[in-house]
Amino acid sequence: MYVPPAFRETDEAAMHDTMRAAPLASVVTGTAAGLLCTPLPLFLDPGEGERGVLYGHLARANPQWREPAHGEALAIFSGPDAYVTPSWYATKRETGKVVPTWNYVAVHAYGPAEFFDDPARLLAVVTRLTERHEGARPAPWAVADAPADFVAAQLRGIVGLRLTITRLEGKRKMSQNRSAEDRAGVAAGLAAGEDAARRVAPLIPRA
Repeated sequence: MYVPPAFRETDEAAMHDTMRAAPLASVVTGTAAGLLCTPLPLFLDPGEGERGVLYGHLARANPQWREPAHGEALAIFSGPDAYVTPSWYATKRETGKVVPTWNYVAVHAYGPAEFFDDPARLLAVVTRLTERHEGARPAPWAVADAPADFVAAQLRGIVGLRLTITRLEGKRKMSQNRSAEDRAGVAAGLAAGEDAARRVAPLIPRA
């Protein structure tokens, strides 16, 4: 993705946080059949490899895992985002030389994709994904709550994904290229908006 210097995120821990916070990623591979993309819940294991490893699974009927990938796979994670109206800028009142934009956080993780169907590895992946998304519930559901033969049958219908991260690109576009007065106006406007906008407001740099 295009990342101007003002918006470049270089803090790997911050990028990992964005990846953990994103409930759904888009996994893209380039193949002889063209670009293939599947939205997938993934989890990050930061202790594996030099930059971490991503795990998930997709349906066995999905052709993406069968098509050999040309080069690296790409996992796209989207963070908070919101529309920014020129009406919030102090510059609008001063010169009128302003246009709308969009503020957002995004992380692109690149690396080779490995697909596997070993039942023990698949069970470990679905168990960790389940624990990640059920853990905060008052009465979390666990994979072990389902009959073992039913779980085994479900595992036969999926294929695991292991993506070893070799390269990370991060972008945090939060009005860093605007004046302090313009940024203050953006933060105030977002804070008065809907839930999605309010999540972006604290990310606007004020100093």
